Amino acid sequence: MTETAMFKALLLNQRDGQTLADLVTLTTADLPPGEVLVAVEYSSLNYKDGLAVTGKGKIVRQFPLVPGIDLAGTVLESAAPAYQPGDRVVLTGWGVGERYWGGYAQRARVRADWLTPLPEKLDSRRAMAIGTAGFTAMLCVLALEQAGVKPDADKPVLVTGASGGVGSVAVALLAHLGYRVTVATGRSENESYLGDLGATGFIHRDIMNQPCRPLEGQIWAGVVDTVGGRVLARALAETDYGGAVAACGLAGGIDLPTTVMPFILRGVKLLGVDSVLCPSEPRRAAWARLACDLSMAVLDRITEIAPLAEVPRLAEAILAGQVRGRMVIDPNA
Repeated sequence: MTETAMFKALLLNQRDGQTLADLVTLTTADLPPGEVLVAVEYSSLNYKDGLAVTGKGKIVRQFPLVPGIDLAGTVLESAAPAYQPGDRVVLTGWGVGERYWGGYAQRARVRADWLTPLPEKLDSRRAMAIGTAGFTAMLCVLALEQAGVKPDADKPVLVTGASGGVGSVAVALLAHLGYRVTVATGRSENESYLGDLGATGFIHRDIMNQPCRPLEGQIWAGVVDTVGGRVLARALAETDYGGAVAACGLAGGIDLPTTVMPFILRGVKLLGVDSVLCPSEPRRAAWARLACDLSMAVLDRITEIAPLAEVPRLAEAILAGQVRGRMVIDPNA
């Protein structure tokens, strides 16, 4: 590795038990080991990033650390045969921004097997408008497809936490693929936004949070659940015979107040989706589908871009539920 340029980064440290985020200047000598040096063009802001930057969650495993759980950019140097200078790449998962330095910097040095080639139809800005959230949404949609949930089902697909990053992209993807989509949202002002993404049905999230019997009426052909807890329990209780629930979120808690009845008496499939340790081949397949199956016009409408300096403020905002759609971070702004 020969590139020694100075670059800007957001660095987390712990002082007196508090997590502090400082905008600093580093050199590549400060970066951790890795086979590939990437010029970071964009990252994104996710709920987990909010927990990391504010210190409100036990996300960061070591200090100092550059947060940012994903990144997209161009390879500058590579000691790995799979990548050459000039290659366009995307990175989501693998503990980046938690155990390893992440995307909130103008440079990142990473392991080659963490990277995925960026599909030709995507630029780095749109790749991070999709980001970890959109990648997770695609994995959820693929899980429902593989479980047999079809666009021509006589019941809609439900998306919970629909105005967040994963939910927003899931709604747009499902609608673009021809599914009828109902969303659970806590704010009536979100209905216009979600309708623009393709949702045709709306329920209040409080309904999904109510305790329920193990089996309720069969309402949903499938569900993308980004919340967990009671919401997931109700989703399982209301899913159609032979349907499936793709679950990817824990914001509602890790407890699941249900029984075996949805699984045994209705054959409902609970599909856990984790975007962190997804193997290479499914990862590439998901990105290829995202490049083809997501409306770029819709993606652009739900994307906002902010500089590194704004990340601490935005981290608080995303935890407060004030960030809708996709927030992209430009470290070069």
